Amino acid sequence: MKETGHVSSELSRELSLFHITMMGLGMMIGAGVFLGIGNSIHVAGPGGVLLTFALNGVIAIMTAMSYAELSSAIPHAGGAYNFARVGFGRGTSFLAGWMEWFASSIAGSIYALTFSIYVLRYFHQLGFLDWAGPSFYIIEKALAVLVALFFLYINYRGASETGKIGALITLAQTAFLIFIGVIGVVVAVKDPSRLVNFKPFLPHGWHRLLITMGFTFVAFEGYEVIAQAGDETIDPKRNLPKAMLYSVGIVTITYILVAFAAVISVKAGSEGVNGPVWQWIGQFKEKGFGEAVSRLLPMGNILLTLAVIFASTSALNATIYSATRASYALGRDRMLPVFFSKISARRKTPWVALIFSGLIILVVATLLPTMDVASSASIMFLFLFFLVNICVIKIRRNMGDELKYGFIMPLFPVFPILAIICQGILAIWLIHMSWIAWIVAPVWIFSGLLIYHFYSKKRAVMTKDEIFVFEEEESKQIEGDEYRIMVSVANPDNALDLVRTSYRICKAKDAHVELLHMVPVPDQVSLRDAGKYMAKGKEGMVEAMLYLAPIFSVSTTLRYCRNIARGIISAVKEKKINLLIIGWHGSIKKNEYKLGHIIDSIIERSPCDVAILKDCGHREFKKILVPLAGGPNSILALEIAGIIGSRDKSQVTALTISSKKSKFNLKQFLKENKDKVGLPSERIGTKVIHSEDVTDAILKESEDYDLVVLGSTQEGLLHQFVKTSIPETVAQKSEKPVIMVKASGGIRSFMKRWI
Repeated sequence: MKETGHVSSELSRELSLFHITMMGLGMMIGAGVFLGIGNSIHVAGPGGVLLTFALNGVIAIMTAMSYAELSSAIPHAGGAYNFARVGFGRGTSFLAGWMEWFASSIAGSIYALTFSIYVLRYFHQLGFLDWAGPSFYIIEKALAVLVALFFLYINYRGASETGKIGALITLAQTAFLIFIGVIGVVVAVKDPSRLVNFKPFLPHGWHRLLITMGFTFVAFEGYEVIAQAGDETIDPKRNLPKAMLYSVGIVTITYILVAFAAVISVKAGSEGVNGPVWQWIGQFKEKGFGEAVSRLLPMGNILLTLAVIFASTSALNATIYSATRASYALGRDRMLPVFFSKISARRKTPWVALIFSGLIILVVATLLPTMDVASSASIMFLFLFFLVNICVIKIRRNMGDELKYGFIMPLFPVFPILAIICQGILAIWLIHMSWIAWIVAPVWIFSGLLIYHFYSKKRAVMTKDEIFVFEEEESKQIEGDEYRIMVSVANPDNALDLVRTSYRICKAKDAHVELLHMVPVPDQVSLRDAGKYMAKGKEGMVEAMLYLAPIFSVSTTLRYCRNIARGIISAVKEKKINLLIIGWHGSIKKNEYKLGHIIDSIIERSPCDVAILKDCGHREFKKILVPLAGGPNSILALEIAGIIGSRDKSQVTALTISSKKSKFNLKQFLKENKDKVGLPSERIGTKVIHSEDVTDAILKESEDYDLVVLGSTQEGLLHQFVKTSIPETVAQKSEKPVIMVKASGGIRSFMKRWI
């Protein structure tokens, strides 16, 4: 029976810019600041706490720009999981989603514990828990479990409820913290003597900052939850980047104000304070912030408790949301069992993913010590953000011209590279705060690798960003050092003509030939129906293979990919191709530049030599013109010209255009590269034309020749987008057959593609 339709569930779009900004703020302004200030003062001193939050804010801004750029181009639930899927494929994406799920879950645990610690601290100061004695620790854990269960239920109510309640809570707790920070500034202005609390500024040296920055980094990871809301945000390409940058900016300023207020809140020499104020605050460690602020205001304890209640619960609410969406994305793509992607028909929330995320939160909050939970959360987020910064570089490099960005970071790739270096250092130094974190994180990552290898790898579904091999046939095993030529067949009707022209090159190189056809399947067609579009391509490939197989070792591959250029480049890398041959029709659409969108991308990104054939057909070329300007492309152009005309001993003319700007010495170039070109001197003629219009001179000269072979431009994509290069203009306008080549430039080519 033929399938007539498919009914699927999806998340509802209800979250505005305000909601997701508050969600990010809510996730950041939580345990990190309350637990981190006292510990940072203890480890790095009074000035260290200010620098800790300021420098972490700088690193967070750099990574937030990576998240903003990727979220604006790939606005779907899953965040780093989706970014890694597009950038590196299934294995890396599973690991990203796996880390993201755990990182958000254990962050939820620390927020639940923070709520419990500070609320019970207030009740204990009021004398309500004097009876608790040794059972106080158990009461702390029990209250943490209860508040976690309550917010798990809130998240079950749906995205709209989550966003609205979280936004209200976040507004309240942010207002409390800013109020505390402003009061601290006012007190310092009225009583400047309190600034002595900052002396010495860094009593233990600069290196201690690496420890405190690593420990408190969990306080800056809220923009990650914003990326998780891609499927539920109104106008995600516009709102996701704004929310990320707004939230990081607001939270960094708030943290610095609050840290400043904590240091100056206690007057030196006041009752109970012996020695330097920073040492007195630091001795309380995670409770140091509470002890300090309680002396700043007449009702310091109650205000602090309210601030903690609002901050920790809003952060808990946001981390539950993030963890749930990460595991939902894994289930949606069958990386985890399919029931993880089940969505409640009434609430439109992924309830199974919510249950499993809740289990992690409850188990970690119950079993691990508070400081080790916080350190584990920080190190997991450091690993995750390290990967995202690599992804933004890889995706911009490989897919920058095919994605529609709502935000593009400035000075690319400076910021992600700096963030990668900083995050690596902080992760290593975190071992000084918690060695347990360096056990928990690797164990979780290793277990994820096992799950992917034995379960996810074979079950994951195809996404539109992947390349799918329909059919592959190989005639024999390829030797490791055998020269490989790939002929990319775009139009099966012209496959034989392209192969006949390529024949001479294949013979001269004694090459193994790879025939590749990328099957064009419309975006709206699902992968299961893509096979309907491969029949014509298969027919053309078979015809071409029959022509070549009696002489060469031939393999054929039919692939499907939403982006043809990326599919071809992927095949080139996978097959370790030495030379890629492509046919080109010669026309250009209005929305294309250079030779055309597909070939343009291939020229820029291909790691091997490339030869583009225009209107060559199956012809004899007796007179071949090779315009030269120096460089590896000119050498390859001469080599290809000699091979194409070898059968009838054609004459190759090396041409250079002399102008006021040109200083190219043609004869010297030919002399220095004689061995590389491989043509006898009697078959190479030279000609010099004086002209200021290089393009026009080449076109006029080509009228007397059968074929033009020329090297591609040495300029990058940005230059060519503004101004079409001379070789491409000649290729477009010439009425003669044209072969344009691009040589692989080794390390130079690698650097040009990346910078």
